[in-house]
Amino acid sequence: MTADVPTHLDGNAAAGMLRELFAVDVTAAIGQCTSCGRTGAFAETRVYLDAPGMVARCIGCDEVLLRVVTTPTDTYLDLRGLTYLRFTNPTAD
Repeated sequence: MTADVPTHLDGNAAAGMLRELFAVDVTAAIGQCTSCGRTGAFAETRVYLDAPGMVARCIGCDEVLLRVVTTPTDTYLDLRGLTYLRFTNPTAD
């Protein structure tokens, strides 16, 4: 009889990789808008800071790409407007 081998781990297994990922300059990352499919550097987005947080919008279709809201106890990050956000590995040189 073979032992059952788990096919997945809990979210704690992602801690190391995500810690490294979010320690980079996000403005240099390449993202794709979920709405219109435009691809470009995050630095090219339109960022609004006068809301109760930060909102980044696509320069192609003006849809929301990213929201960041910080409360006294938590920070909320909403990336649902991005199909992906691609970072260059810092060790790729």
